[in-house]
Amino acid sequence: MVVVTHNSAAVIAPLLETLPAALGGLSSEVVVVDNGSTDATADVVGRYPEVHLERARNDGFAAGVNAGVRHGGRANSILVLNPDVILAPGSIASMYRALQRPGVGIVAPKVFDVQGRQHNSLRREPSFLRAVGLNWTGLPVFSEYLSRETEYSAPHEVDWALGAVLLVSRGCWDRVGPWDESFFLYSEETDFCLKAKDLGLATWFEPAAEVTHIGGASGQSPSTHVMQMVNKVRLYRRRHSAPAGALYYALTVLSEMTWIARGGGPSSRAAVLALLLPSRRPEVLAASNSLVPH
Repeated sequence: MVVVTHNSAAVIAPLLETLPAALGGLSSEVVVVDNGSTDATADVVGRYPEVHLERARNDGFAAGVNAGVRHGGRANSILVLNPDVILAPGSIASMYRALQRPGVGIVAPKVFDVQGRQHNSLRREPSFLRAVGLNWTGLPVFSEYLSRETEYSAPHEVDWALGAVLLVSRGCWDRVGPWDESFFLYSEETDFCLKAKDLGLATWFEPAAEVTHIGGASGQSPSTHVMQMVNKVRLYRRRHSAPAGALYYALTVLSEMTWIARGGGPSSRAAVLALLLPSRRPEVLAASNSLVPH
């Protein structure tokens, strides 16, 4: 399994403590890839001699995942973890059993927040209508989020799922290839799940596997929201034609503007500026050479 950390000293120990019970008797090699932390993350990880710590510069979450896989040998499955999750007993074992289903390449668990509330961690493939900012309707045609209680009560296939905890078969990894490091942060798991779907490998939701996602351990800010929105457009453009990508871009800008009108605050304002002015986009994305990022 691969855990990617960045200034995660406050949250990594609870995750590592829950791993033995979560494995339910399965064997695993744990690789923590520390993306340039400046806090005590490495010191905390060092208290666990069974965990391999790989130090890396911060080239993004996908780069950390790829580095961890390279250093983790040839396990028959790869568990990708955020550092700010707590795994319920038997959760990894439940995901591993689900991964044995024919045609399944990726398994996602049921996610809760720290208050014990269900997190809407399952998603539909991006589309024009899902870009216009009507997620609140809950209607599948408008909402990228799966939000109905029934959609989290039984196992089923989904288009993609939150990347905080994903179990990937080795066969799926080998066919899809490494995670796309150009995204740096956000959309890399969407890209991977959709590429797997293109190859006939399903992302499977397994509610018997439960995890708690603390969330925000790496910080939430206007700059991270900018990265999220720019990458959403890049992902869509890479999977569709130039005209389709341009329309999706325009709808995304419009959606962010409506959030500003509703009091969305500095994050949406920063996103609109970055979408309209390529020079305002984060340098790590290398996405400032065209109006429609790709």
